[in-house]
Amino acid sequence: MTKKRPDGIETYTAPAGGWGALKAVAKTLAHQQIVAQGAATLLKANQPEGFDCPGCAWPDPKHTSSFEFCENGAKAITWESTAKRVGPAFFSEHRVSDLYNWTDHALEDQGRLTHPLIYDRATDQYQPIAWDEAFSVIGSKLKALPDPNMAEFYTSGRASNEAAFLFQLFVRAYGTNNFPDCSNMCHEATSVGLPKSIGVGKGTVTLEDFDLADAIFSFGHNPGTNHPRMMTTLHEAARRGVPIIVFNPLKERALEKFAAPQDPVEMATLSSTRIASSYYRVKPGGDLAALKGMMKRIFERDDADIAGGGDGYLDNEFIRTHTAGIDALKEDVASTSWDEIEKKSGLTEAMIDSAVDVYLKAKNVILCYGMGITQHKHGTSTVQQIANLLMLRGNIGRPGAGICPLRGHSNVQGDRTVGITEIPNPALIDGIERAFGFRAPSEKGHNAVEAVEAIIEGRSKALVCLGGNLAVAMSDPQATFAGMRRLELAVHIATKLNRSHLLTAQTSIILPVLGRTDSDIQASGQQAVTVEDSMSMVHSSRGFLNPPGELLKSEPAIIAGIAKATLGSLHDIDWDGMVGDYNRIRDKIEIVFPDFHDFNARIRQPGGFRLDIPASHRQWRTASGKAEFLVGQALGGEEADPDMLILTTLRSHDQYNTTIYGLDDRYRGVFGRRDVIFMNKDDLARRGLADGDRIDVTSAAGGNTPPQTVRGYTVVAYDIPQGAIAGYYPEMNRVIGLSDYDKNSGTPSYKSAPVMVHRSESLHPSEALG
Repeated sequence: MTKKRPDGIETYTAPAGGWGALKAVAKTLAHQQIVAQGAATLLKANQPEGFDCPGCAWPDPKHTSSFEFCENGAKAITWESTAKRVGPAFFSEHRVSDLYNWTDHALEDQGRLTHPLIYDRATDQYQPIAWDEAFSVIGSKLKALPDPNMAEFYTSGRASNEAAFLFQLFVRAYGTNNFPDCSNMCHEATSVGLPKSIGVGKGTVTLEDFDLADAIFSFGHNPGTNHPRMMTTLHEAARRGVPIIVFNPLKERALEKFAAPQDPVEMATLSSTRIASSYYRVKPGGDLAALKGMMKRIFERDDADIAGGGDGYLDNEFIRTHTAGIDALKEDVASTSWDEIEKKSGLTEAMIDSAVDVYLKAKNVILCYGMGITQHKHGTSTVQQIANLLMLRGNIGRPGAGICPLRGHSNVQGDRTVGITEIPNPALIDGIERAFGFRAPSEKGHNAVEAVEAIIEGRSKALVCLGGNLAVAMSDPQATFAGMRRLELAVHIATKLNRSHLLTAQTSIILPVLGRTDSDIQASGQQAVTVEDSMSMVHSSRGFLNPPGELLKSEPAIIAGIAKATLGSLHDIDWDGMVGDYNRIRDKIEIVFPDFHDFNARIRQPGGFRLDIPASHRQWRTASGKAEFLVGQALGGEEADPDMLILTTLRSHDQYNTTIYGLDDRYRGVFGRRDVIFMNKDDLARRGLADGDRIDVTSAAGGNTPPQTVRGYTVVAYDIPQGAIAGYYPEMNRVIGLSDYDKNSGTPSYKSAPVMVHRSESLHPSEALG
């Protein structure tokens, strides 16, 4: 007799995409009460004269497709364009302390915010406030701070280029570079690591390069959930017979088999396409060791081939002409033993050898990676080893080859491009002076971890958030939440209610903002904004829906309102003129950043334009003027005692970042719940546990003081490497210490947190968010 699985846990055998995806989209449209309007809205997503999907940053095929959205993109769009509303009546019926006990899903599922609000501590409720009064309160609080560096200014990756540019302009005119940003928590290892390797912190490939690739290597990402439109590209490559080599701890369904909703044959025949030709289940954090293993074997084969009279396997011409540092890299990998590589990576020498076979056979290789690479204490070094591997055979800077970091939010890369950075370079400071006539501060500001540390310690007193859910996204919520509640001022520019809004400061204000799908009318008429995708394409986005309320303002208008109330006439910046016509914002962006030359003209071209990526044409803006082979000083991975496990956090298929659309994780067979921990069956047996038991998970890295525990979670037997467990983000943030991060990039180690597990006596899961 087969043992019954835990409630809500099933074995899911269908492919990713297909009819399951279409059914999920239909269910989402119905739940948000926009079946007819929603279907029409989806057809304008990622289209010429339409809006850019507020979900992932995968590029669009020249913005010409008649059907260019995916399941999770549809969820993001319908979540924003919902018919549900959260106005003053809602807040008059609910105290903040009561709302805090709601789930994150329930909070955001109430609908769009319609009025500016201020927290009333006497009633424990948010009350309406007039826009002018809200701006005045914010301005007076910011002006009253003894030092501008006592304020933090957070940016979500959903902000447009125009909004992000005005935000950084206001903050620098105010006098600080404190720019905690969502990129600090995801791809900062890319932004920090790649400039030292290849001179630019972005990918080098275009969408067209995938048509020319002979092999695609994918490290540490789950495209079916986190950037689903990539599946169209991978589907096409797999159908052409291109090997797709995957390194990932879990076998993600979309990388196993995928049914394209746009393929009438697959839909009609209920068939699918195999995506991964080989799947290597590396340990969490073991990618650095795997990459060193691949390079070690390539050097060994190169030496052997030359000794036998061959030409070897390295691109020696590229290495001589374009690179520096290969001798140090050779020495490092030669001194690394196969025993160490196997132990740290979780892969055998034979497995790594087979991956090398594919790499050496292919002329053109693209290597893609996601947060399974970057969110480790050694994330920056791992990114640099990826660049090393590609450079060995000249797989950067030519058609069909290159490096492809997979960004999250649709404009997280663009925000950084137009100045959201805590480390301004001289070119940015010079550009601001050229465009606006004042010299911005040059001192390093706070990244996300540093900002939260400053808030916890009381050094920072104010927080202004341009979107996002910072407190929930950050690690160690117990300490983070307590710090947020001690702030003097918290301002949230938001489309929907979330938990960060409930961590009330002495003064807490929520400002309702237009979304990507909403029509934006200013003094000169309807406005378009711009975004930059993962491959440095910049294109326009124009909403068309009536806003959910008459009082909503656009991001640029809100930023300008706060700036005027805070700065007055300081620096004589024409805030009203730029808000009245976003073309004027783009004119200023072009002055500050010359790469945006002819911005307003080029953005009107079909598909927009690509920013210059020097490494794409083998120009290396490094200190040496060459691409640098950089040595990774360690193999990564955690040194664990026999009882310790390594936790990697995951997003379910019903969420995007901290936004929870629903309680299903279809591809992993989880339905109606999130209180689960995935664990290898041998690790269960070793601890006397069984599928369905309740367990407690306790932090073991020393970054939490005292160690934190989530209690009463249901353990699920799953095909995951021995020694590793997995749980959902952000709930598992509680057992990740604020000090557990990559010291090079500041990225929290969400993907490799040492923990201990024990049988639980709790009947129900603990509140995992603090």
